[in-house]
Amino acid sequence: MKLLNNLTKKSSKKITLQSLNKWNKVLAGLHAVQALAIIILSSSVAWPVVTNFLTLDSVASEISGEPVLASASREIFSVNLGYLVAVFFIMSSIAHLLVATKLRKSYEANLKKGINKVRWIEYAFSASTMMVAIGLLSGINDIASIVMLFSLVLIMNLMGLVMEIVNSNKAKIDWLSYNIGCYAGIIPWVVFAIYVWGATFYGSSGIPTFVYWIYLSIFLFFNSFAVNMYLQYKKKGRWSDYLYGERTYMILSLVAKSALAWQVFAGTLRP
Repeated sequence: MKLLNNLTKKSSKKITLQSLNKWNKVLAGLHAVQALAIIILSSSVAWPVVTNFLTLDSVASEISGEPVLASASREIFSVNLGYLVAVFFIMSSIAHLLVATKLRKSYEANLKKGINKVRWIEYAFSASTMMVAIGLLSGINDIASIVMLFSLVLIMNLMGLVMEIVNSNKAKIDWLSYNIGCYAGIIPWVVFAIYVWGATFYGSSGIPTFVYWIYLSIFLFFNSFAVNMYLQYKKKGRWSDYLYGERTYMILSLVAKSALAWQVFAGTLRP
């Protein structure tokens, strides 16, 4: 953290590709250390994942004299929440390490064009995993719903990649992919709101209090990514330098993942 603080203090200086390389190395380490800490410190908490399906209700069918279908569910596997949290840290660590080493040349060449492919691919999977973790805490444990939740967030982030590729070195910005990404990204929060409503009005205890804090913090962080992109393409202030927005993405990613991980740890993974 000391090295990260030292880097932050230099924020008034011009951002260079060399300084970003240092950031990537530091962040690779910070994400990896947190992943390891979560794995070591967390208690084993298994969350069931089920499949919902229609089946013949034999009792109702016998009473009515005709086939009656009813909803049923079956657990198909369970997820260790601690490992799930560690996974999105590991994804980020690997991505930062790759662009700092093996992929550095192509990474820096793309930055000059206003593109970071590795960032959006990593976000597509790590942010989607984060939302699955929040979904499980919200009561979303049906495999079909989890797949749709994961896919919507993946699409949201891939739209960020499309936005950068389509608008590379263009004077007039095409905002279509940005708008599609924002739409895809807001739907999971609508789904969470529906589950909160259901738990509040029909459940016996509702959703745990710490999950509400997760909603608030992660919602704000996720929207900060969209704001950062908007400021980049509007070239507002220091965001006129693409590298400034790149470093802001790095900070937001670290803080968002750390906030989610340790809130989950405090709420349900503590021994």
